[in-house]
Amino acid sequence: MDEAGTQAGRERWAKRFAAAPGRDADFSTLSGVEVEPLYGPDGADDRFERIGWPGEFPYTRGLHANGYRGRPWTIRQFAGFGNATQTNERYKMILGAGGGGLSVAFDMPTLMGRDSDDPRSLGEVGHCGVAIDSAADMDALFAGIPLGETTTSMTISGPAVPVFCMYLVAAQRQGVDIGTLNGTLQTDIFKEYIAQKEWLFPPEPHLRLIGDLMEYCAAKIPAYKPLSVSGYHIREAGSTAAQELAFTLADGFGYVELGLSRGLDIETFAPGLSFFFDSHIDFFEEIAKFRAARRIWARWMRDVYGAKTAKAQWLRFHTQTAGVSLTAQQPQNNVVRTAVEALAAVLGGTNSLHTNALDEVLALPSENAAQTALRTQQVIMEETGVVNVADPLGGSWYVEALTDEMERQAEEIFTRIRDMGSDGTMTSGLLRGIEDGWFSAEIADSAFEYQQKLEKGDKKVVGVNVHTSSIEEPLEILRISHEVESDQRELLTRRRADRDEAAVRATLDRMVEVAGTEENMVPAMLDAAVAEATLGEICGALRDVWGSYTEPPRF
Repeated sequence: MDEAGTQAGRERWAKRFAAAPGRDADFSTLSGVEVEPLYGPDGADDRFERIGWPGEFPYTRGLHANGYRGRPWTIRQFAGFGNATQTNERYKMILGAGGGGLSVAFDMPTLMGRDSDDPRSLGEVGHCGVAIDSAADMDALFAGIPLGETTTSMTISGPAVPVFCMYLVAAQRQGVDIGTLNGTLQTDIFKEYIAQKEWLFPPEPHLRLIGDLMEYCAAKIPAYKPLSVSGYHIREAGSTAAQELAFTLADGFGYVELGLSRGLDIETFAPGLSFFFDSHIDFFEEIAKFRAARRIWARWMRDVYGAKTAKAQWLRFHTQTAGVSLTAQQPQNNVVRTAVEALAAVLGGTNSLHTNALDEVLALPSENAAQTALRTQQVIMEETGVVNVADPLGGSWYVEALTDEMERQAEEIFTRIRDMGSDGTMTSGLLRGIEDGWFSAEIADSAFEYQQKLEKGDKKVVGVNVHTSSIEEPLEILRISHEVESDQRELLTRRRADRDEAAVRATLDRMVEVAGTEENMVPAMLDAAVAEATLGEICGALRDVWGSYTEPPRF
């Protein structure tokens, strides 16, 4: 870009910056040096042709002209354990300590669409998250927390739609107009087949439900984001950064194609898509990954799918620090790892962030460990000065080269996925890759290669294969009592006895009837949730209609 082009770009940015809301804060260094909101060249610089300016297409440098000067990222701590009442107490602690939003972790039976008294739930109730069997549990989960004023993210995909309906019922019982709700539902079923393996049905019925949810939210709950496309679980399964980036964005393109196939306006539904990335320990690689993600998404949305407005081109994303990077050996080191990963997410421009607790590799976080994880974000936000400048690493030769390399590798993977399909669409390629086990094999190969490097000592992890001497003391960890499961099962039995069984059966029958048509499934499922049909009953009825799914073997 020549000098005139650089100057014109700076002037455009200055106008947007002046129009953007700002915070009343001290934007100076610790020594009192006033900090400019943006740094870049005054003269010609070829890099600016590619990376642009903050708040300007292709959004490599961020969605907003003023970066975090206008609004810092949302501190959204992921939490859930035991029963709904216990988790409600943790949520109140998080909000009281300065958390900006809630993120719900569900236990394994809930993630698999099973009730707590299902024989397959034995020993799992409340252990990796909170147990939710019906709308009554949602009432308890958010008791005393006004849902009309709190943004809530729910990390669940297979049974996402019935769980969302229970959340709507809880909001209605609080007297909240559901049309005003704001939050995010994960719902991303592609990544389940690719990495996490928590599906309920074959892919097509799941996509039908997701399409219904997109339509419902677009019409009824415009601020709510019905899809959070998740790369986190892909990375945790062992993928490389480039695979996480490419597989996640490819999934997102598949959902864009789903929305377009439903006749939805891309300018309306695309802003309701959000993303969820892992922030791993390789500091600069992660920053480059986030910057490349924004640029790729904006370009594809504009050039491939025809989105014209900025909000339809924006990639908004939540980040969680890498659980897989934490170690059981010398667990206090995990505080350092989490801080580095959180800083990478912030310098990469995340919109919200969860920081893992030091003891998560051993158990669900204790209250003290959860508070330390929260304080990690607050120290970064309040003390380090990284919020003062938009994209402070923009223009770094290293960061820009890594960003370009991330984009190059991702584009190669996109081409391969599309070529696998029958009609050149991303959706067709995704489905074929899932059916053939290609995604699982690619991740497995990457995970195996890393493990070999770790065992040979080529990759070093402090406390594991280097600097292993330790003076640590055993941690006091959170243990879930077996009484949680027995109490939850008894509570579920009482609720079934107290509900109107005829109403439950009628709503389930109606839901099954709708499943055989092209009618939107959400209203019928919402009626079942109002009647206190359980999650297992709702999902079981649909399994009877749609069948189950078995992953193809891959050797």
